[in-house]
Amino acid sequence: MASDRVVGLLERSDPSHLKPWDTTEPQEAGEVMTSYLMDCRRKQKLMCQQLCVLDDMLKLLGGLDSAEQFLRETCPPNPGSEARVTWKALKTEYQEQVEELEHLMGTLGKRMGDLQNKRQTVEALLIALDKKREECNEKQRIAAKQQQRAVKQINLQLEESLQTAQNALRVCEKRLSKLRSDVDEQLTHVADWTVIIHRLQNVLTVTQTKMQYKLLSASPSELCLELLPRSTEQSLHPLCLSVTMTCDDIFHLQVFQGTAGVLEESVEGPVRELNAALLEVTQRYISQGDMLAEIQTLHSRFAIDWCPAKRLLIFLKSATIVCHLKLDEGYPSSGQARLLSVRKDGHLLDVDTMQPPVVNPALTDWLEFLSSNPAF
Repeated sequence: MASDRVVGLLERSDPSHLKPWDTTEPQEAGEVMTSYLMDCRRKQKLMCQQLCVLDDMLKLLGGLDSAEQFLRETCPPNPGSEARVTWKALKTEYQEQVEELEHLMGTLGKRMGDLQNKRQTVEALLIALDKKREECNEKQRIAAKQQQRAVKQINLQLEESLQTAQNALRVCEKRLSKLRSDVDEQLTHVADWTVIIHRLQNVLTVTQTKMQYKLLSASPSELCLELLPRSTEQSLHPLCLSVTMTCDDIFHLQVFQGTAGVLEESVEGPVRELNAALLEVTQRYISQGDMLAEIQTLHSRFAIDWCPAKRLLIFLKSATIVCHLKLDEGYPSSGQARLLSVRKDGHLLDVDTMQPPVVNPALTDWLEFLSSNPAF
């Protein structure tokens, strides 16, 4: 286990195994040893100097041929200079090694202190780990007991639910048998109801064919309608409008442009005049039937936008070419369709030379001519 490995590691890192020397010697012995070593060092230094002088003398005498040559030679240099230089070099090397050893001993002491701190930390963690393990074991025992109680409680609830479901199943079977008898009774009237439905559908189809209004939605205060001008020869889109009624018996009629191409407007008045207002809106829509039918048809062929307030039609031939056409009042019976301007890349083109190859061209002729004109 991990705890056993930690204990073994702590035993191997015992500070008693890491001490390289014994620090229990008496202080007096240390002082005696210090003085002895200093005396030995002085004696060794003196002997070394004497040996150097003797070595230089032997070299000097060994190089002479006779005693007369000794007397004629000049005074030799300071004896022992070479050995002294060597000795100083050795001394410097010794000092460097001593300093390095002291540095290593300081580093070792610091590391031993860090190791001791880490040992204490590991021991504290080991104690905390044992405590946590005991807490986890206790929590596991408590959770196991709670789980056993929960399982018992769930089993009791399942038994109660099963009993309740069985009772409900018996009640449902009784109700199902009763519903089956009711269904058999109702099926006897299905044939009669089917005949009545077909008759009502025929009546509804005939009614919708003749009526000019279609109810979209209804609420206590608002109606949404569509005007269906079926009595005209043109194929016009339905005209959407809404009727809002107040508690003072006042209606507010709002006409929406949508795809019909009419001008949005609103009409108010007493509720008794609502029928007349609807009839007036219908007649006004039908009076522009030829023009609006043509515009509604052109919507599926060209990229156009109709502005009923200005009677202006905008034709987008491409992303850079925009054409504006004006429809006179009474078009197409008494008015004409005229080309006002053509813009290409934001610049106006000359429209005087642009004319369809027909006399009094209609709006459709203009759009076909502009869309097929290769000049721009």
